[in-house]
Amino acid sequence: MTHDVVPPDEGASPEVLALAKVVARLRSEIADLEGVAASTAVLERAKGVLMAQTGISADAAYERLLERAAQRGSTLMEECWLALGRIRPGPEPATSTELPPTPASARARQQPADGAAGPCDGPPDEDGLRPLLARIAECLAEAGDEGDIAELLRAVLAEAVGVDAVMIYTVTAAGSLELTGHAGVGRELADQWSHVPPLSGVAALEAIAARHPVWLEDPVEDARRYLLIGDPPERWPSRAWIPVPSDAVARAAVGFLRTRPGPFDTGTRMLLRKAVRLCGALLRAFDGSEDGRPGGVAAPGAVDEVQRILDVLSGPAVLLTPLRSATGEIEDYRIDAAAPESVDVAGRRGKELVGRKVLETYPTVAGTALWDGYQDTLATGAVYEGEPFRYQEVGAGFPQESVYSVRATRLGERLVVSWIRHDTSEREIRRLADMQRLGNLGWAGWQLTTDRIIWSDHVYAIFDREPALGPIGIEELPRHVLPEDRARLGTAVQRLLRLGHAVDEPFRITTADGVRHLRIVVEAQTDAGGTPVEVHGFFQDVTAQRDAELALRESERAVLVQRGMLQAERALAARLQATLLPISEQSLELAGLCVGVACTPADSGVNVGGDWYSAIELPDKSALFVVGDVAGHGLAAVGTMAQLRFTAKGMAITGSALIDVLRRLNNLLLHTDSEPSATATMVIGRYEPESRRLTWARAGHLPPLLLRGGRARFLPQPDGCLLGAARDSAYGQAVIDLVPGDRLLLYTDGLVEEPGEDIDLGLDRLAKDALRLLREGADEELARTLAGRRLANRDDICVLDIHVPDGA
Repeated sequence: MTHDVVPPDEGASPEVLALAKVVARLRSEIADLEGVAASTAVLERAKGVLMAQTGISADAAYERLLERAAQRGSTLMEECWLALGRIRPGPEPATSTELPPTPASARARQQPADGAAGPCDGPPDEDGLRPLLARIAECLAEAGDEGDIAELLRAVLAEAVGVDAVMIYTVTAAGSLELTGHAGVGRELADQWSHVPPLSGVAALEAIAARHPVWLEDPVEDARRYLLIGDPPERWPSRAWIPVPSDAVARAAVGFLRTRPGPFDTGTRMLLRKAVRLCGALLRAFDGSEDGRPGGVAAPGAVDEVQRILDVLSGPAVLLTPLRSATGEIEDYRIDAAAPESVDVAGRRGKELVGRKVLETYPTVAGTALWDGYQDTLATGAVYEGEPFRYQEVGAGFPQESVYSVRATRLGERLVVSWIRHDTSEREIRRLADMQRLGNLGWAGWQLTTDRIIWSDHVYAIFDREPALGPIGIEELPRHVLPEDRARLGTAVQRLLRLGHAVDEPFRITTADGVRHLRIVVEAQTDAGGTPVEVHGFFQDVTAQRDAELALRESERAVLVQRGMLQAERALAARLQATLLPISEQSLELAGLCVGVACTPADSGVNVGGDWYSAIELPDKSALFVVGDVAGHGLAAVGTMAQLRFTAKGMAITGSALIDVLRRLNNLLLHTDSEPSATATMVIGRYEPESRRLTWARAGHLPPLLLRGGRARFLPQPDGCLLGAARDSAYGQAVIDLVPGDRLLLYTDGLVEEPGEDIDLGLDRLAKDALRLLREGADEELARTLAGRRLANRDDICVLDIHVPDGA
C-alpha cells in the first residue's frame, strides 16, 4: 500500500505547510516501523564481531547471520548471541569450559594478538589492522556505555599508534556538545569540557557537520583555527576528530589525542576510521538514535524527575522535547510531562496531554511568534515571554477560542513552558470568586416577576445553609434573623419591595458556630411604572469586623480606666513628694556653708520618682547632708523615700555614726513587707564647721564631685553596696577637709546617665559642665543650672551644691 502526499501550493499558509509536514512525517514513521528488523544493539554487536573477524562489510555480516540462522534452524537473535559467544579468533575448542567474563578495559590491555603491531613496531599495515579490530570487537561485546568504549579504544590504540586519550562527544538537540565518554583525561578537565556550546572553531562540531575527519597535526596553526582542549592545550600536539558514521545526520564524534607530535600516517588514519566505524552501531544505540529518539535527548528517567516536580505545581506547565528532521531542523515538539492543572482549549488536562505533539494537536501555532520564541530559547537559553496571543480550535463542530500568555525556559535540551489563560468568562469568574473570598461576601439576585432566585456559593457559606435547601426569598429574609433585628430589617425590605428604596442594613443570624453579624446591601430595578421587578446586591459577613470593634471598644475603656488610675496615683504621689520634700526657692545657709538645691522631675511618664535629699543643722551645730535615690517610681517609691529620709534624719540627730545609719537603713529595707524588698542608693555626710571637715559614707551611690582651684575631681569612694541588696552589709567612710572656695556636688544618677552610654562618659560630662558654668559666672545657681541643662531627662534629678565661702 502506498501513500501519496500531494504537496501544498507555494502560496499556502504556514498552518497548511505545518500540517503537510506532520502528515508526511507520520507516514514516514509508519514506513520506518514496518522496516525495523535488526535495529537492536545485540544485532549491531554481532555484526561488528563478524566484520572485525572476517573483514567483510556490514551488509555481508548481516547476510551471514541470516544464513547461519537458516542452516541451524534458529532465529536471527539466537544466531547473534551465538556469534557473540565465539568472539575470540581461531578454531573453537573441542570442549569448552565457561570462564568468568573479563572487563572490556582489562581485556583490551592484555598482550597484543599475533600479528598486532606494538607501540614500537610503527604504524600497522592493512594486514595488521584485522587483529586490532578483532580485539576492539571482542571488548565491545562487554561495553556498557560510552565510557567503556573510550577506555577500550585508548587501551588498544595506545599500543598500536600511541593514542593517549579518547573523548566521545554527542550533539544535543540545541546543537551543543556533551562529553558522553572519555579515557586518559582527568576528572577536572573532563568536567571543564563536559559541555561545549555550539561555537565556531570547535573541531568536533566541524567533523560532525562535515561528516569528515578533522586531523590536527600542527599545534601552532591549529590553535589559530580551533578551540583546543587541554590544560595546557600543548599537552596533545596531534589530535584526530572522526565522526561516528550514520545513515542520517551524524550525531557524535570520537576524538583521539596523542602526546606524540607529528602527522597521522596513512595506516594510522585507516585504523582510527575503522575503529570508529566498528564502534558506531553501539554508540548510536547508547545515544538513543536507534530507538527513534534524537541524539542528546535524556533518558526517560530525566522526564520522570521533571514530572515529579510538575506534579506539585499549582499552575499549568509542560515539558516539551524538540523533534528534529534528518537535517537537524526542529519539526515539532512532544509533550513529555505536564502539571495536573495544565488544561488546553479543548479541555484536555494533565496526563492527557503527555505524548501529544504540538503541531498535531495545535497546528495553528506554526509560523507564529510563539513558535519562533521556542526555537530562540532552545538556541540561546534566553527566557521567552511573549505577548498574549489568540488561539482557536474547532471542537464539537464549533470554534473554541482562547487568549494565552506563554513563558518558556530551557531545561537541558528541552523546554519548560507555562502559561496564563485570559478567557473572558473564566477570568471574570475567577475575579468574582476572589472578591467574594477576600471580602467574605456573596452575590444574590431575586427576579420578583418570575420568583427566580440566584445565590452565589459563598452566600450559602455565609448563612451556614446547605445548598440543597435552596436560597431564601427576599421577603422571607426577616424570619431568619434574630428577633431583636427582625422589625428593623422587615421595614427596610418592605420599603425596597414597595418603593424601590435601596437597603444597607446590618442584622444577625444564629448558626452552628454561634451568632454571626451580617450586612445586606441591595438595590431594586423598576419597570416603566416604578414597580420593582428585580433586586440584586450582596451579603457580607462582618462578624470578625464587629468582634474587632467590640474588642477595641473594651480596650479603649480599659485604657481610660487605667489612665485615670495612673493620673490619680501620680497626683497623690506628687502631693506626697511635695509635702515630704519641700524645695527651697533660694540657697540655704548651714554651718557657715551656702547650699544650693535642685530637684527636677522626669519629663515623661506618669509616675513620680524616689529621688530625695536632706540638708539640716544637727544639735551640735554640725550639718547633715544626704542625697538618695529609691529604685522605681510611684507611691511605693515615695513611701520608701519617706522612710529612709526621716529615719536617716532621726538617727543622725540622735548622734549615730554614719556607717551605723547606713547599716540600719539597709536592715530596714530588708525587713519591709514588700516582696521583693525595695532598694536604694544613698550618700550621707556630716560637716563640722570648726575644722571644716566633712566625714561621708555611701551605699552604692555615685561619688561626690569636688571643684577646687579651677579643677574638678571625683572623691575616692569608700566601700558600701546599695541599701536593701544584702544582709549584714559593711560600710566604710571617708574624710575630706574643705577649704574656702571649694564646692562639693552631691547628685542622683539622673544628672549623668544616658541610655546605652557608659556611666564614665556622663561623669566626665558633668565635671566639664560644672567648670564651664563657674567660668561663665553661674556661681549662685550652679545646682539649678546643671539640672536645667538636661533637656530630655528620663529620670528624676536631685542636686546639692555645698559651697565653702571664700571668707569662711
